[in-house]
Amino acid sequence: MQSSSGYASPIEILLVEDNPGDANLTKKALADSKVHNNMHVAEDGEEALAFLRQEGDYSDARRPDLILLDLNLPKTSGHEVLQEIKDDETLSTIPVVVLSSSSAEEDIIKTYKLHASCYVSKPVDLTQFMKVVKSIDDFWFSIVRLPSK
Repeated sequence: MQSSSGYASPIEILLVEDNPGDANLTKKALADSKVHNNMHVAEDGEEALAFLRQEGDYSDARRPDLILLDLNLPKTSGHEVLQEIKDDETLSTIPVVVLSSSSAEEDIIKTYKLHASCYVSKPVDLTQFMKVVKSIDDFWFSIVRLPSK
């Protein structure tokens, strides 16, 4: 059965976030979503790439419908992860929302040059953070049409 958003199965979201507090807040905000979703969390860039490439422990990982990507990650930076995603023909169509605490103009320009779908600065305020994550959910799963899986 399809939901009102047109999705028959849960939306697969990959959150790439090394801060456990931000990861938990994002999960909480999306738990109240109108669209049923499965969120997977990668705590660094290497883990995110392994998940996306279905390597090692992630051999059965489902392709995400959306990636929420922090820039400041250990091991492999968010910029490098974004570059790898967009350079890979099988992954390049997955929308990538950069969700970063950085509001530096050079970060914003660089992520758009790497073909990020959008750049969202993380608010410091808890209520605003929750509102931003819910807005991302509403936009990407209620308004935007995503490619078929």
